[in-house]
Amino acid sequence: MTSQTSPSPAQAVTRAPRTLRRVALAALACISLSGALGGCALLIGGAAVGSALVYSDRRTSGAQLEDQGIELKGAARVKEAIGERGRVSLTSFNRTVLLTGEVPTEADKAAVEAAVSKLENVRSLLNELAIGPTTSLVDRSNDALITSKVKASYVDARDIFANAYKVVTDRGIVYLMGRVTEREADRGVAIARGVSGVVKVVKAFEIITEAELAQTVPKNAPAAPAP
Repeated sequence: MTSQTSPSPAQAVTRAPRTLRRVALAALACISLSGALGGCALLIGGAAVGSALVYSDRRTSGAQLEDQGIELKGAARVKEAIGERGRVSLTSFNRTVLLTGEVPTEADKAAVEAAVSKLENVRSLLNELAIGPTTSLVDRSNDALITSKVKASYVDARDIFANAYKVVTDRGIVYLMGRVTEREADRGVAIARGVSGVVKVVKAFEIITEAELAQTVPKNAPAAPAP
């Protein structure tokens, strides 16, 4: 009786189709390096994803922590203000807060805004809450799909940094956040508008100059793509 042994990970990768083989090889490399790097980037379609090997956020580390705190505290404040009425999503980027979702009345919308605006470190607030019934799970799944498609379109683009954009989709409306230049803002909006299913694009950017961008990007970060 001939004994059979399972193929090694490297052998399995060799036998896989070409596309899967590229992803699997990158994953194997990531696994082997993760102990030394504390993180790994996976290269798919020419875009690196992962905090250890790519430049991915233009906020300071302090601002990132503050945004996390705003979102956590904000969720608690919203619940105190309106209880279980409606559906409120709170997104904070560089201390700018975006409110999306649905609440039953204008009074509830105002109560949510008042509660969140009083949070420490909140610099500005964009209240995009709709008045009406809560959207269905199907609707929210469709929003998640649109967000994924917009992000994928940014990755495919060769003239922008995909990770410079924060994408939030609600009721088919795409909200774009991030610290970007005018050129990046216009390009990001144009790409998002071309994605199927997008009803409207709302800009919630913090606009910076090209000079500010040059100072923001670390010296060891990849060079900016050519316009």
